Amino acid sequence: MSPFTPHAVLTFAGTDPTCGAGLQADVLTLASLGCHPLAVVTAITVQDSVGVEDYLPLDPEWIVDQARSVLEDIPVAAFKIGMLGSVEAVMAIAEVVSDYPDVPLVLDPVLASGRGDELATETLIDAMKDMLLPQTTLITPNGLEARRLAMDEGVDSEAPDLEECAERLLDMGCEYVLITGTEEQSPAVSNRLYGTEGLIQTLNWERLPGSYHGSGCTLASAIAGLMAQGADLLEAVKRAQEFTYQSLQAAYRPGMGQHIPDRFYW
Repeated sequence: MSPFTPHAVLTFAGTDPTCGAGLQADVLTLASLGCHPLAVVTAITVQDSVGVEDYLPLDPEWIVDQARSVLEDIPVAAFKIGMLGSVEAVMAIAEVVSDYPDVPLVLDPVLASGRGDELATETLIDAMKDMLLPQTTLITPNGLEARRLAMDEGVDSEAPDLEECAERLLDMGCEYVLITGTEEQSPAVSNRLYGTEGLIQTLNWERLPGSYHGSGCTLASAIAGLMAQGADLLEAVKRAQEFTYQSLQAAYRPGMGQHIPDRFYW
């Protein structure tokens, strides 16, 4: 019997039968980094490497029961949240994590698939902002997600710039915002980390050719895993970007759609 027990990270996410994104991507990433993943299903998706065809949100009581059963058994060092599926799921998860205020929480706001398939209604987004953001250590939206989360339809005539988006998300209660540049039209991918003091860190990465399935899940899970192992937020964000970039460099295309990151590239 090994004397070493890996740090446990609990992830709430929807399934992905391709194992490119979603719950399975979280499990692969956390395992690659030496963590023990605990996996709570929020929704079941019908998808391939091209896009999402449909999804079935899980009953919120089932989400709570899954989470409570493992949380009462295994100490958790970090939470990661991905696809939520329904407003009721947001409420259920917010209630669960509120009992663990000292455990870091990384929120990957999955609002649409890489192809653009809608995965979150405006009502769900409002619930996320009201109930989850105030409990979030770090949120990791891409530029499109940041603008959608931060835009006030009643006030803004156009989407705010990314710095303003970060300020608004911080005002909603989260501690840090990492806005990734994967969806921006720029030669390099610029990922910007913001805190209450403003821009903290910018890391630029060469834009790789092709389209990738599950890069956001990989990044957010890697940050949660590294924080669970004791890295501070700045170190975890930097090392997780390095891990994600190398997994994208080693990506492969098993089907007719996007490339899938190789989380075990090493």
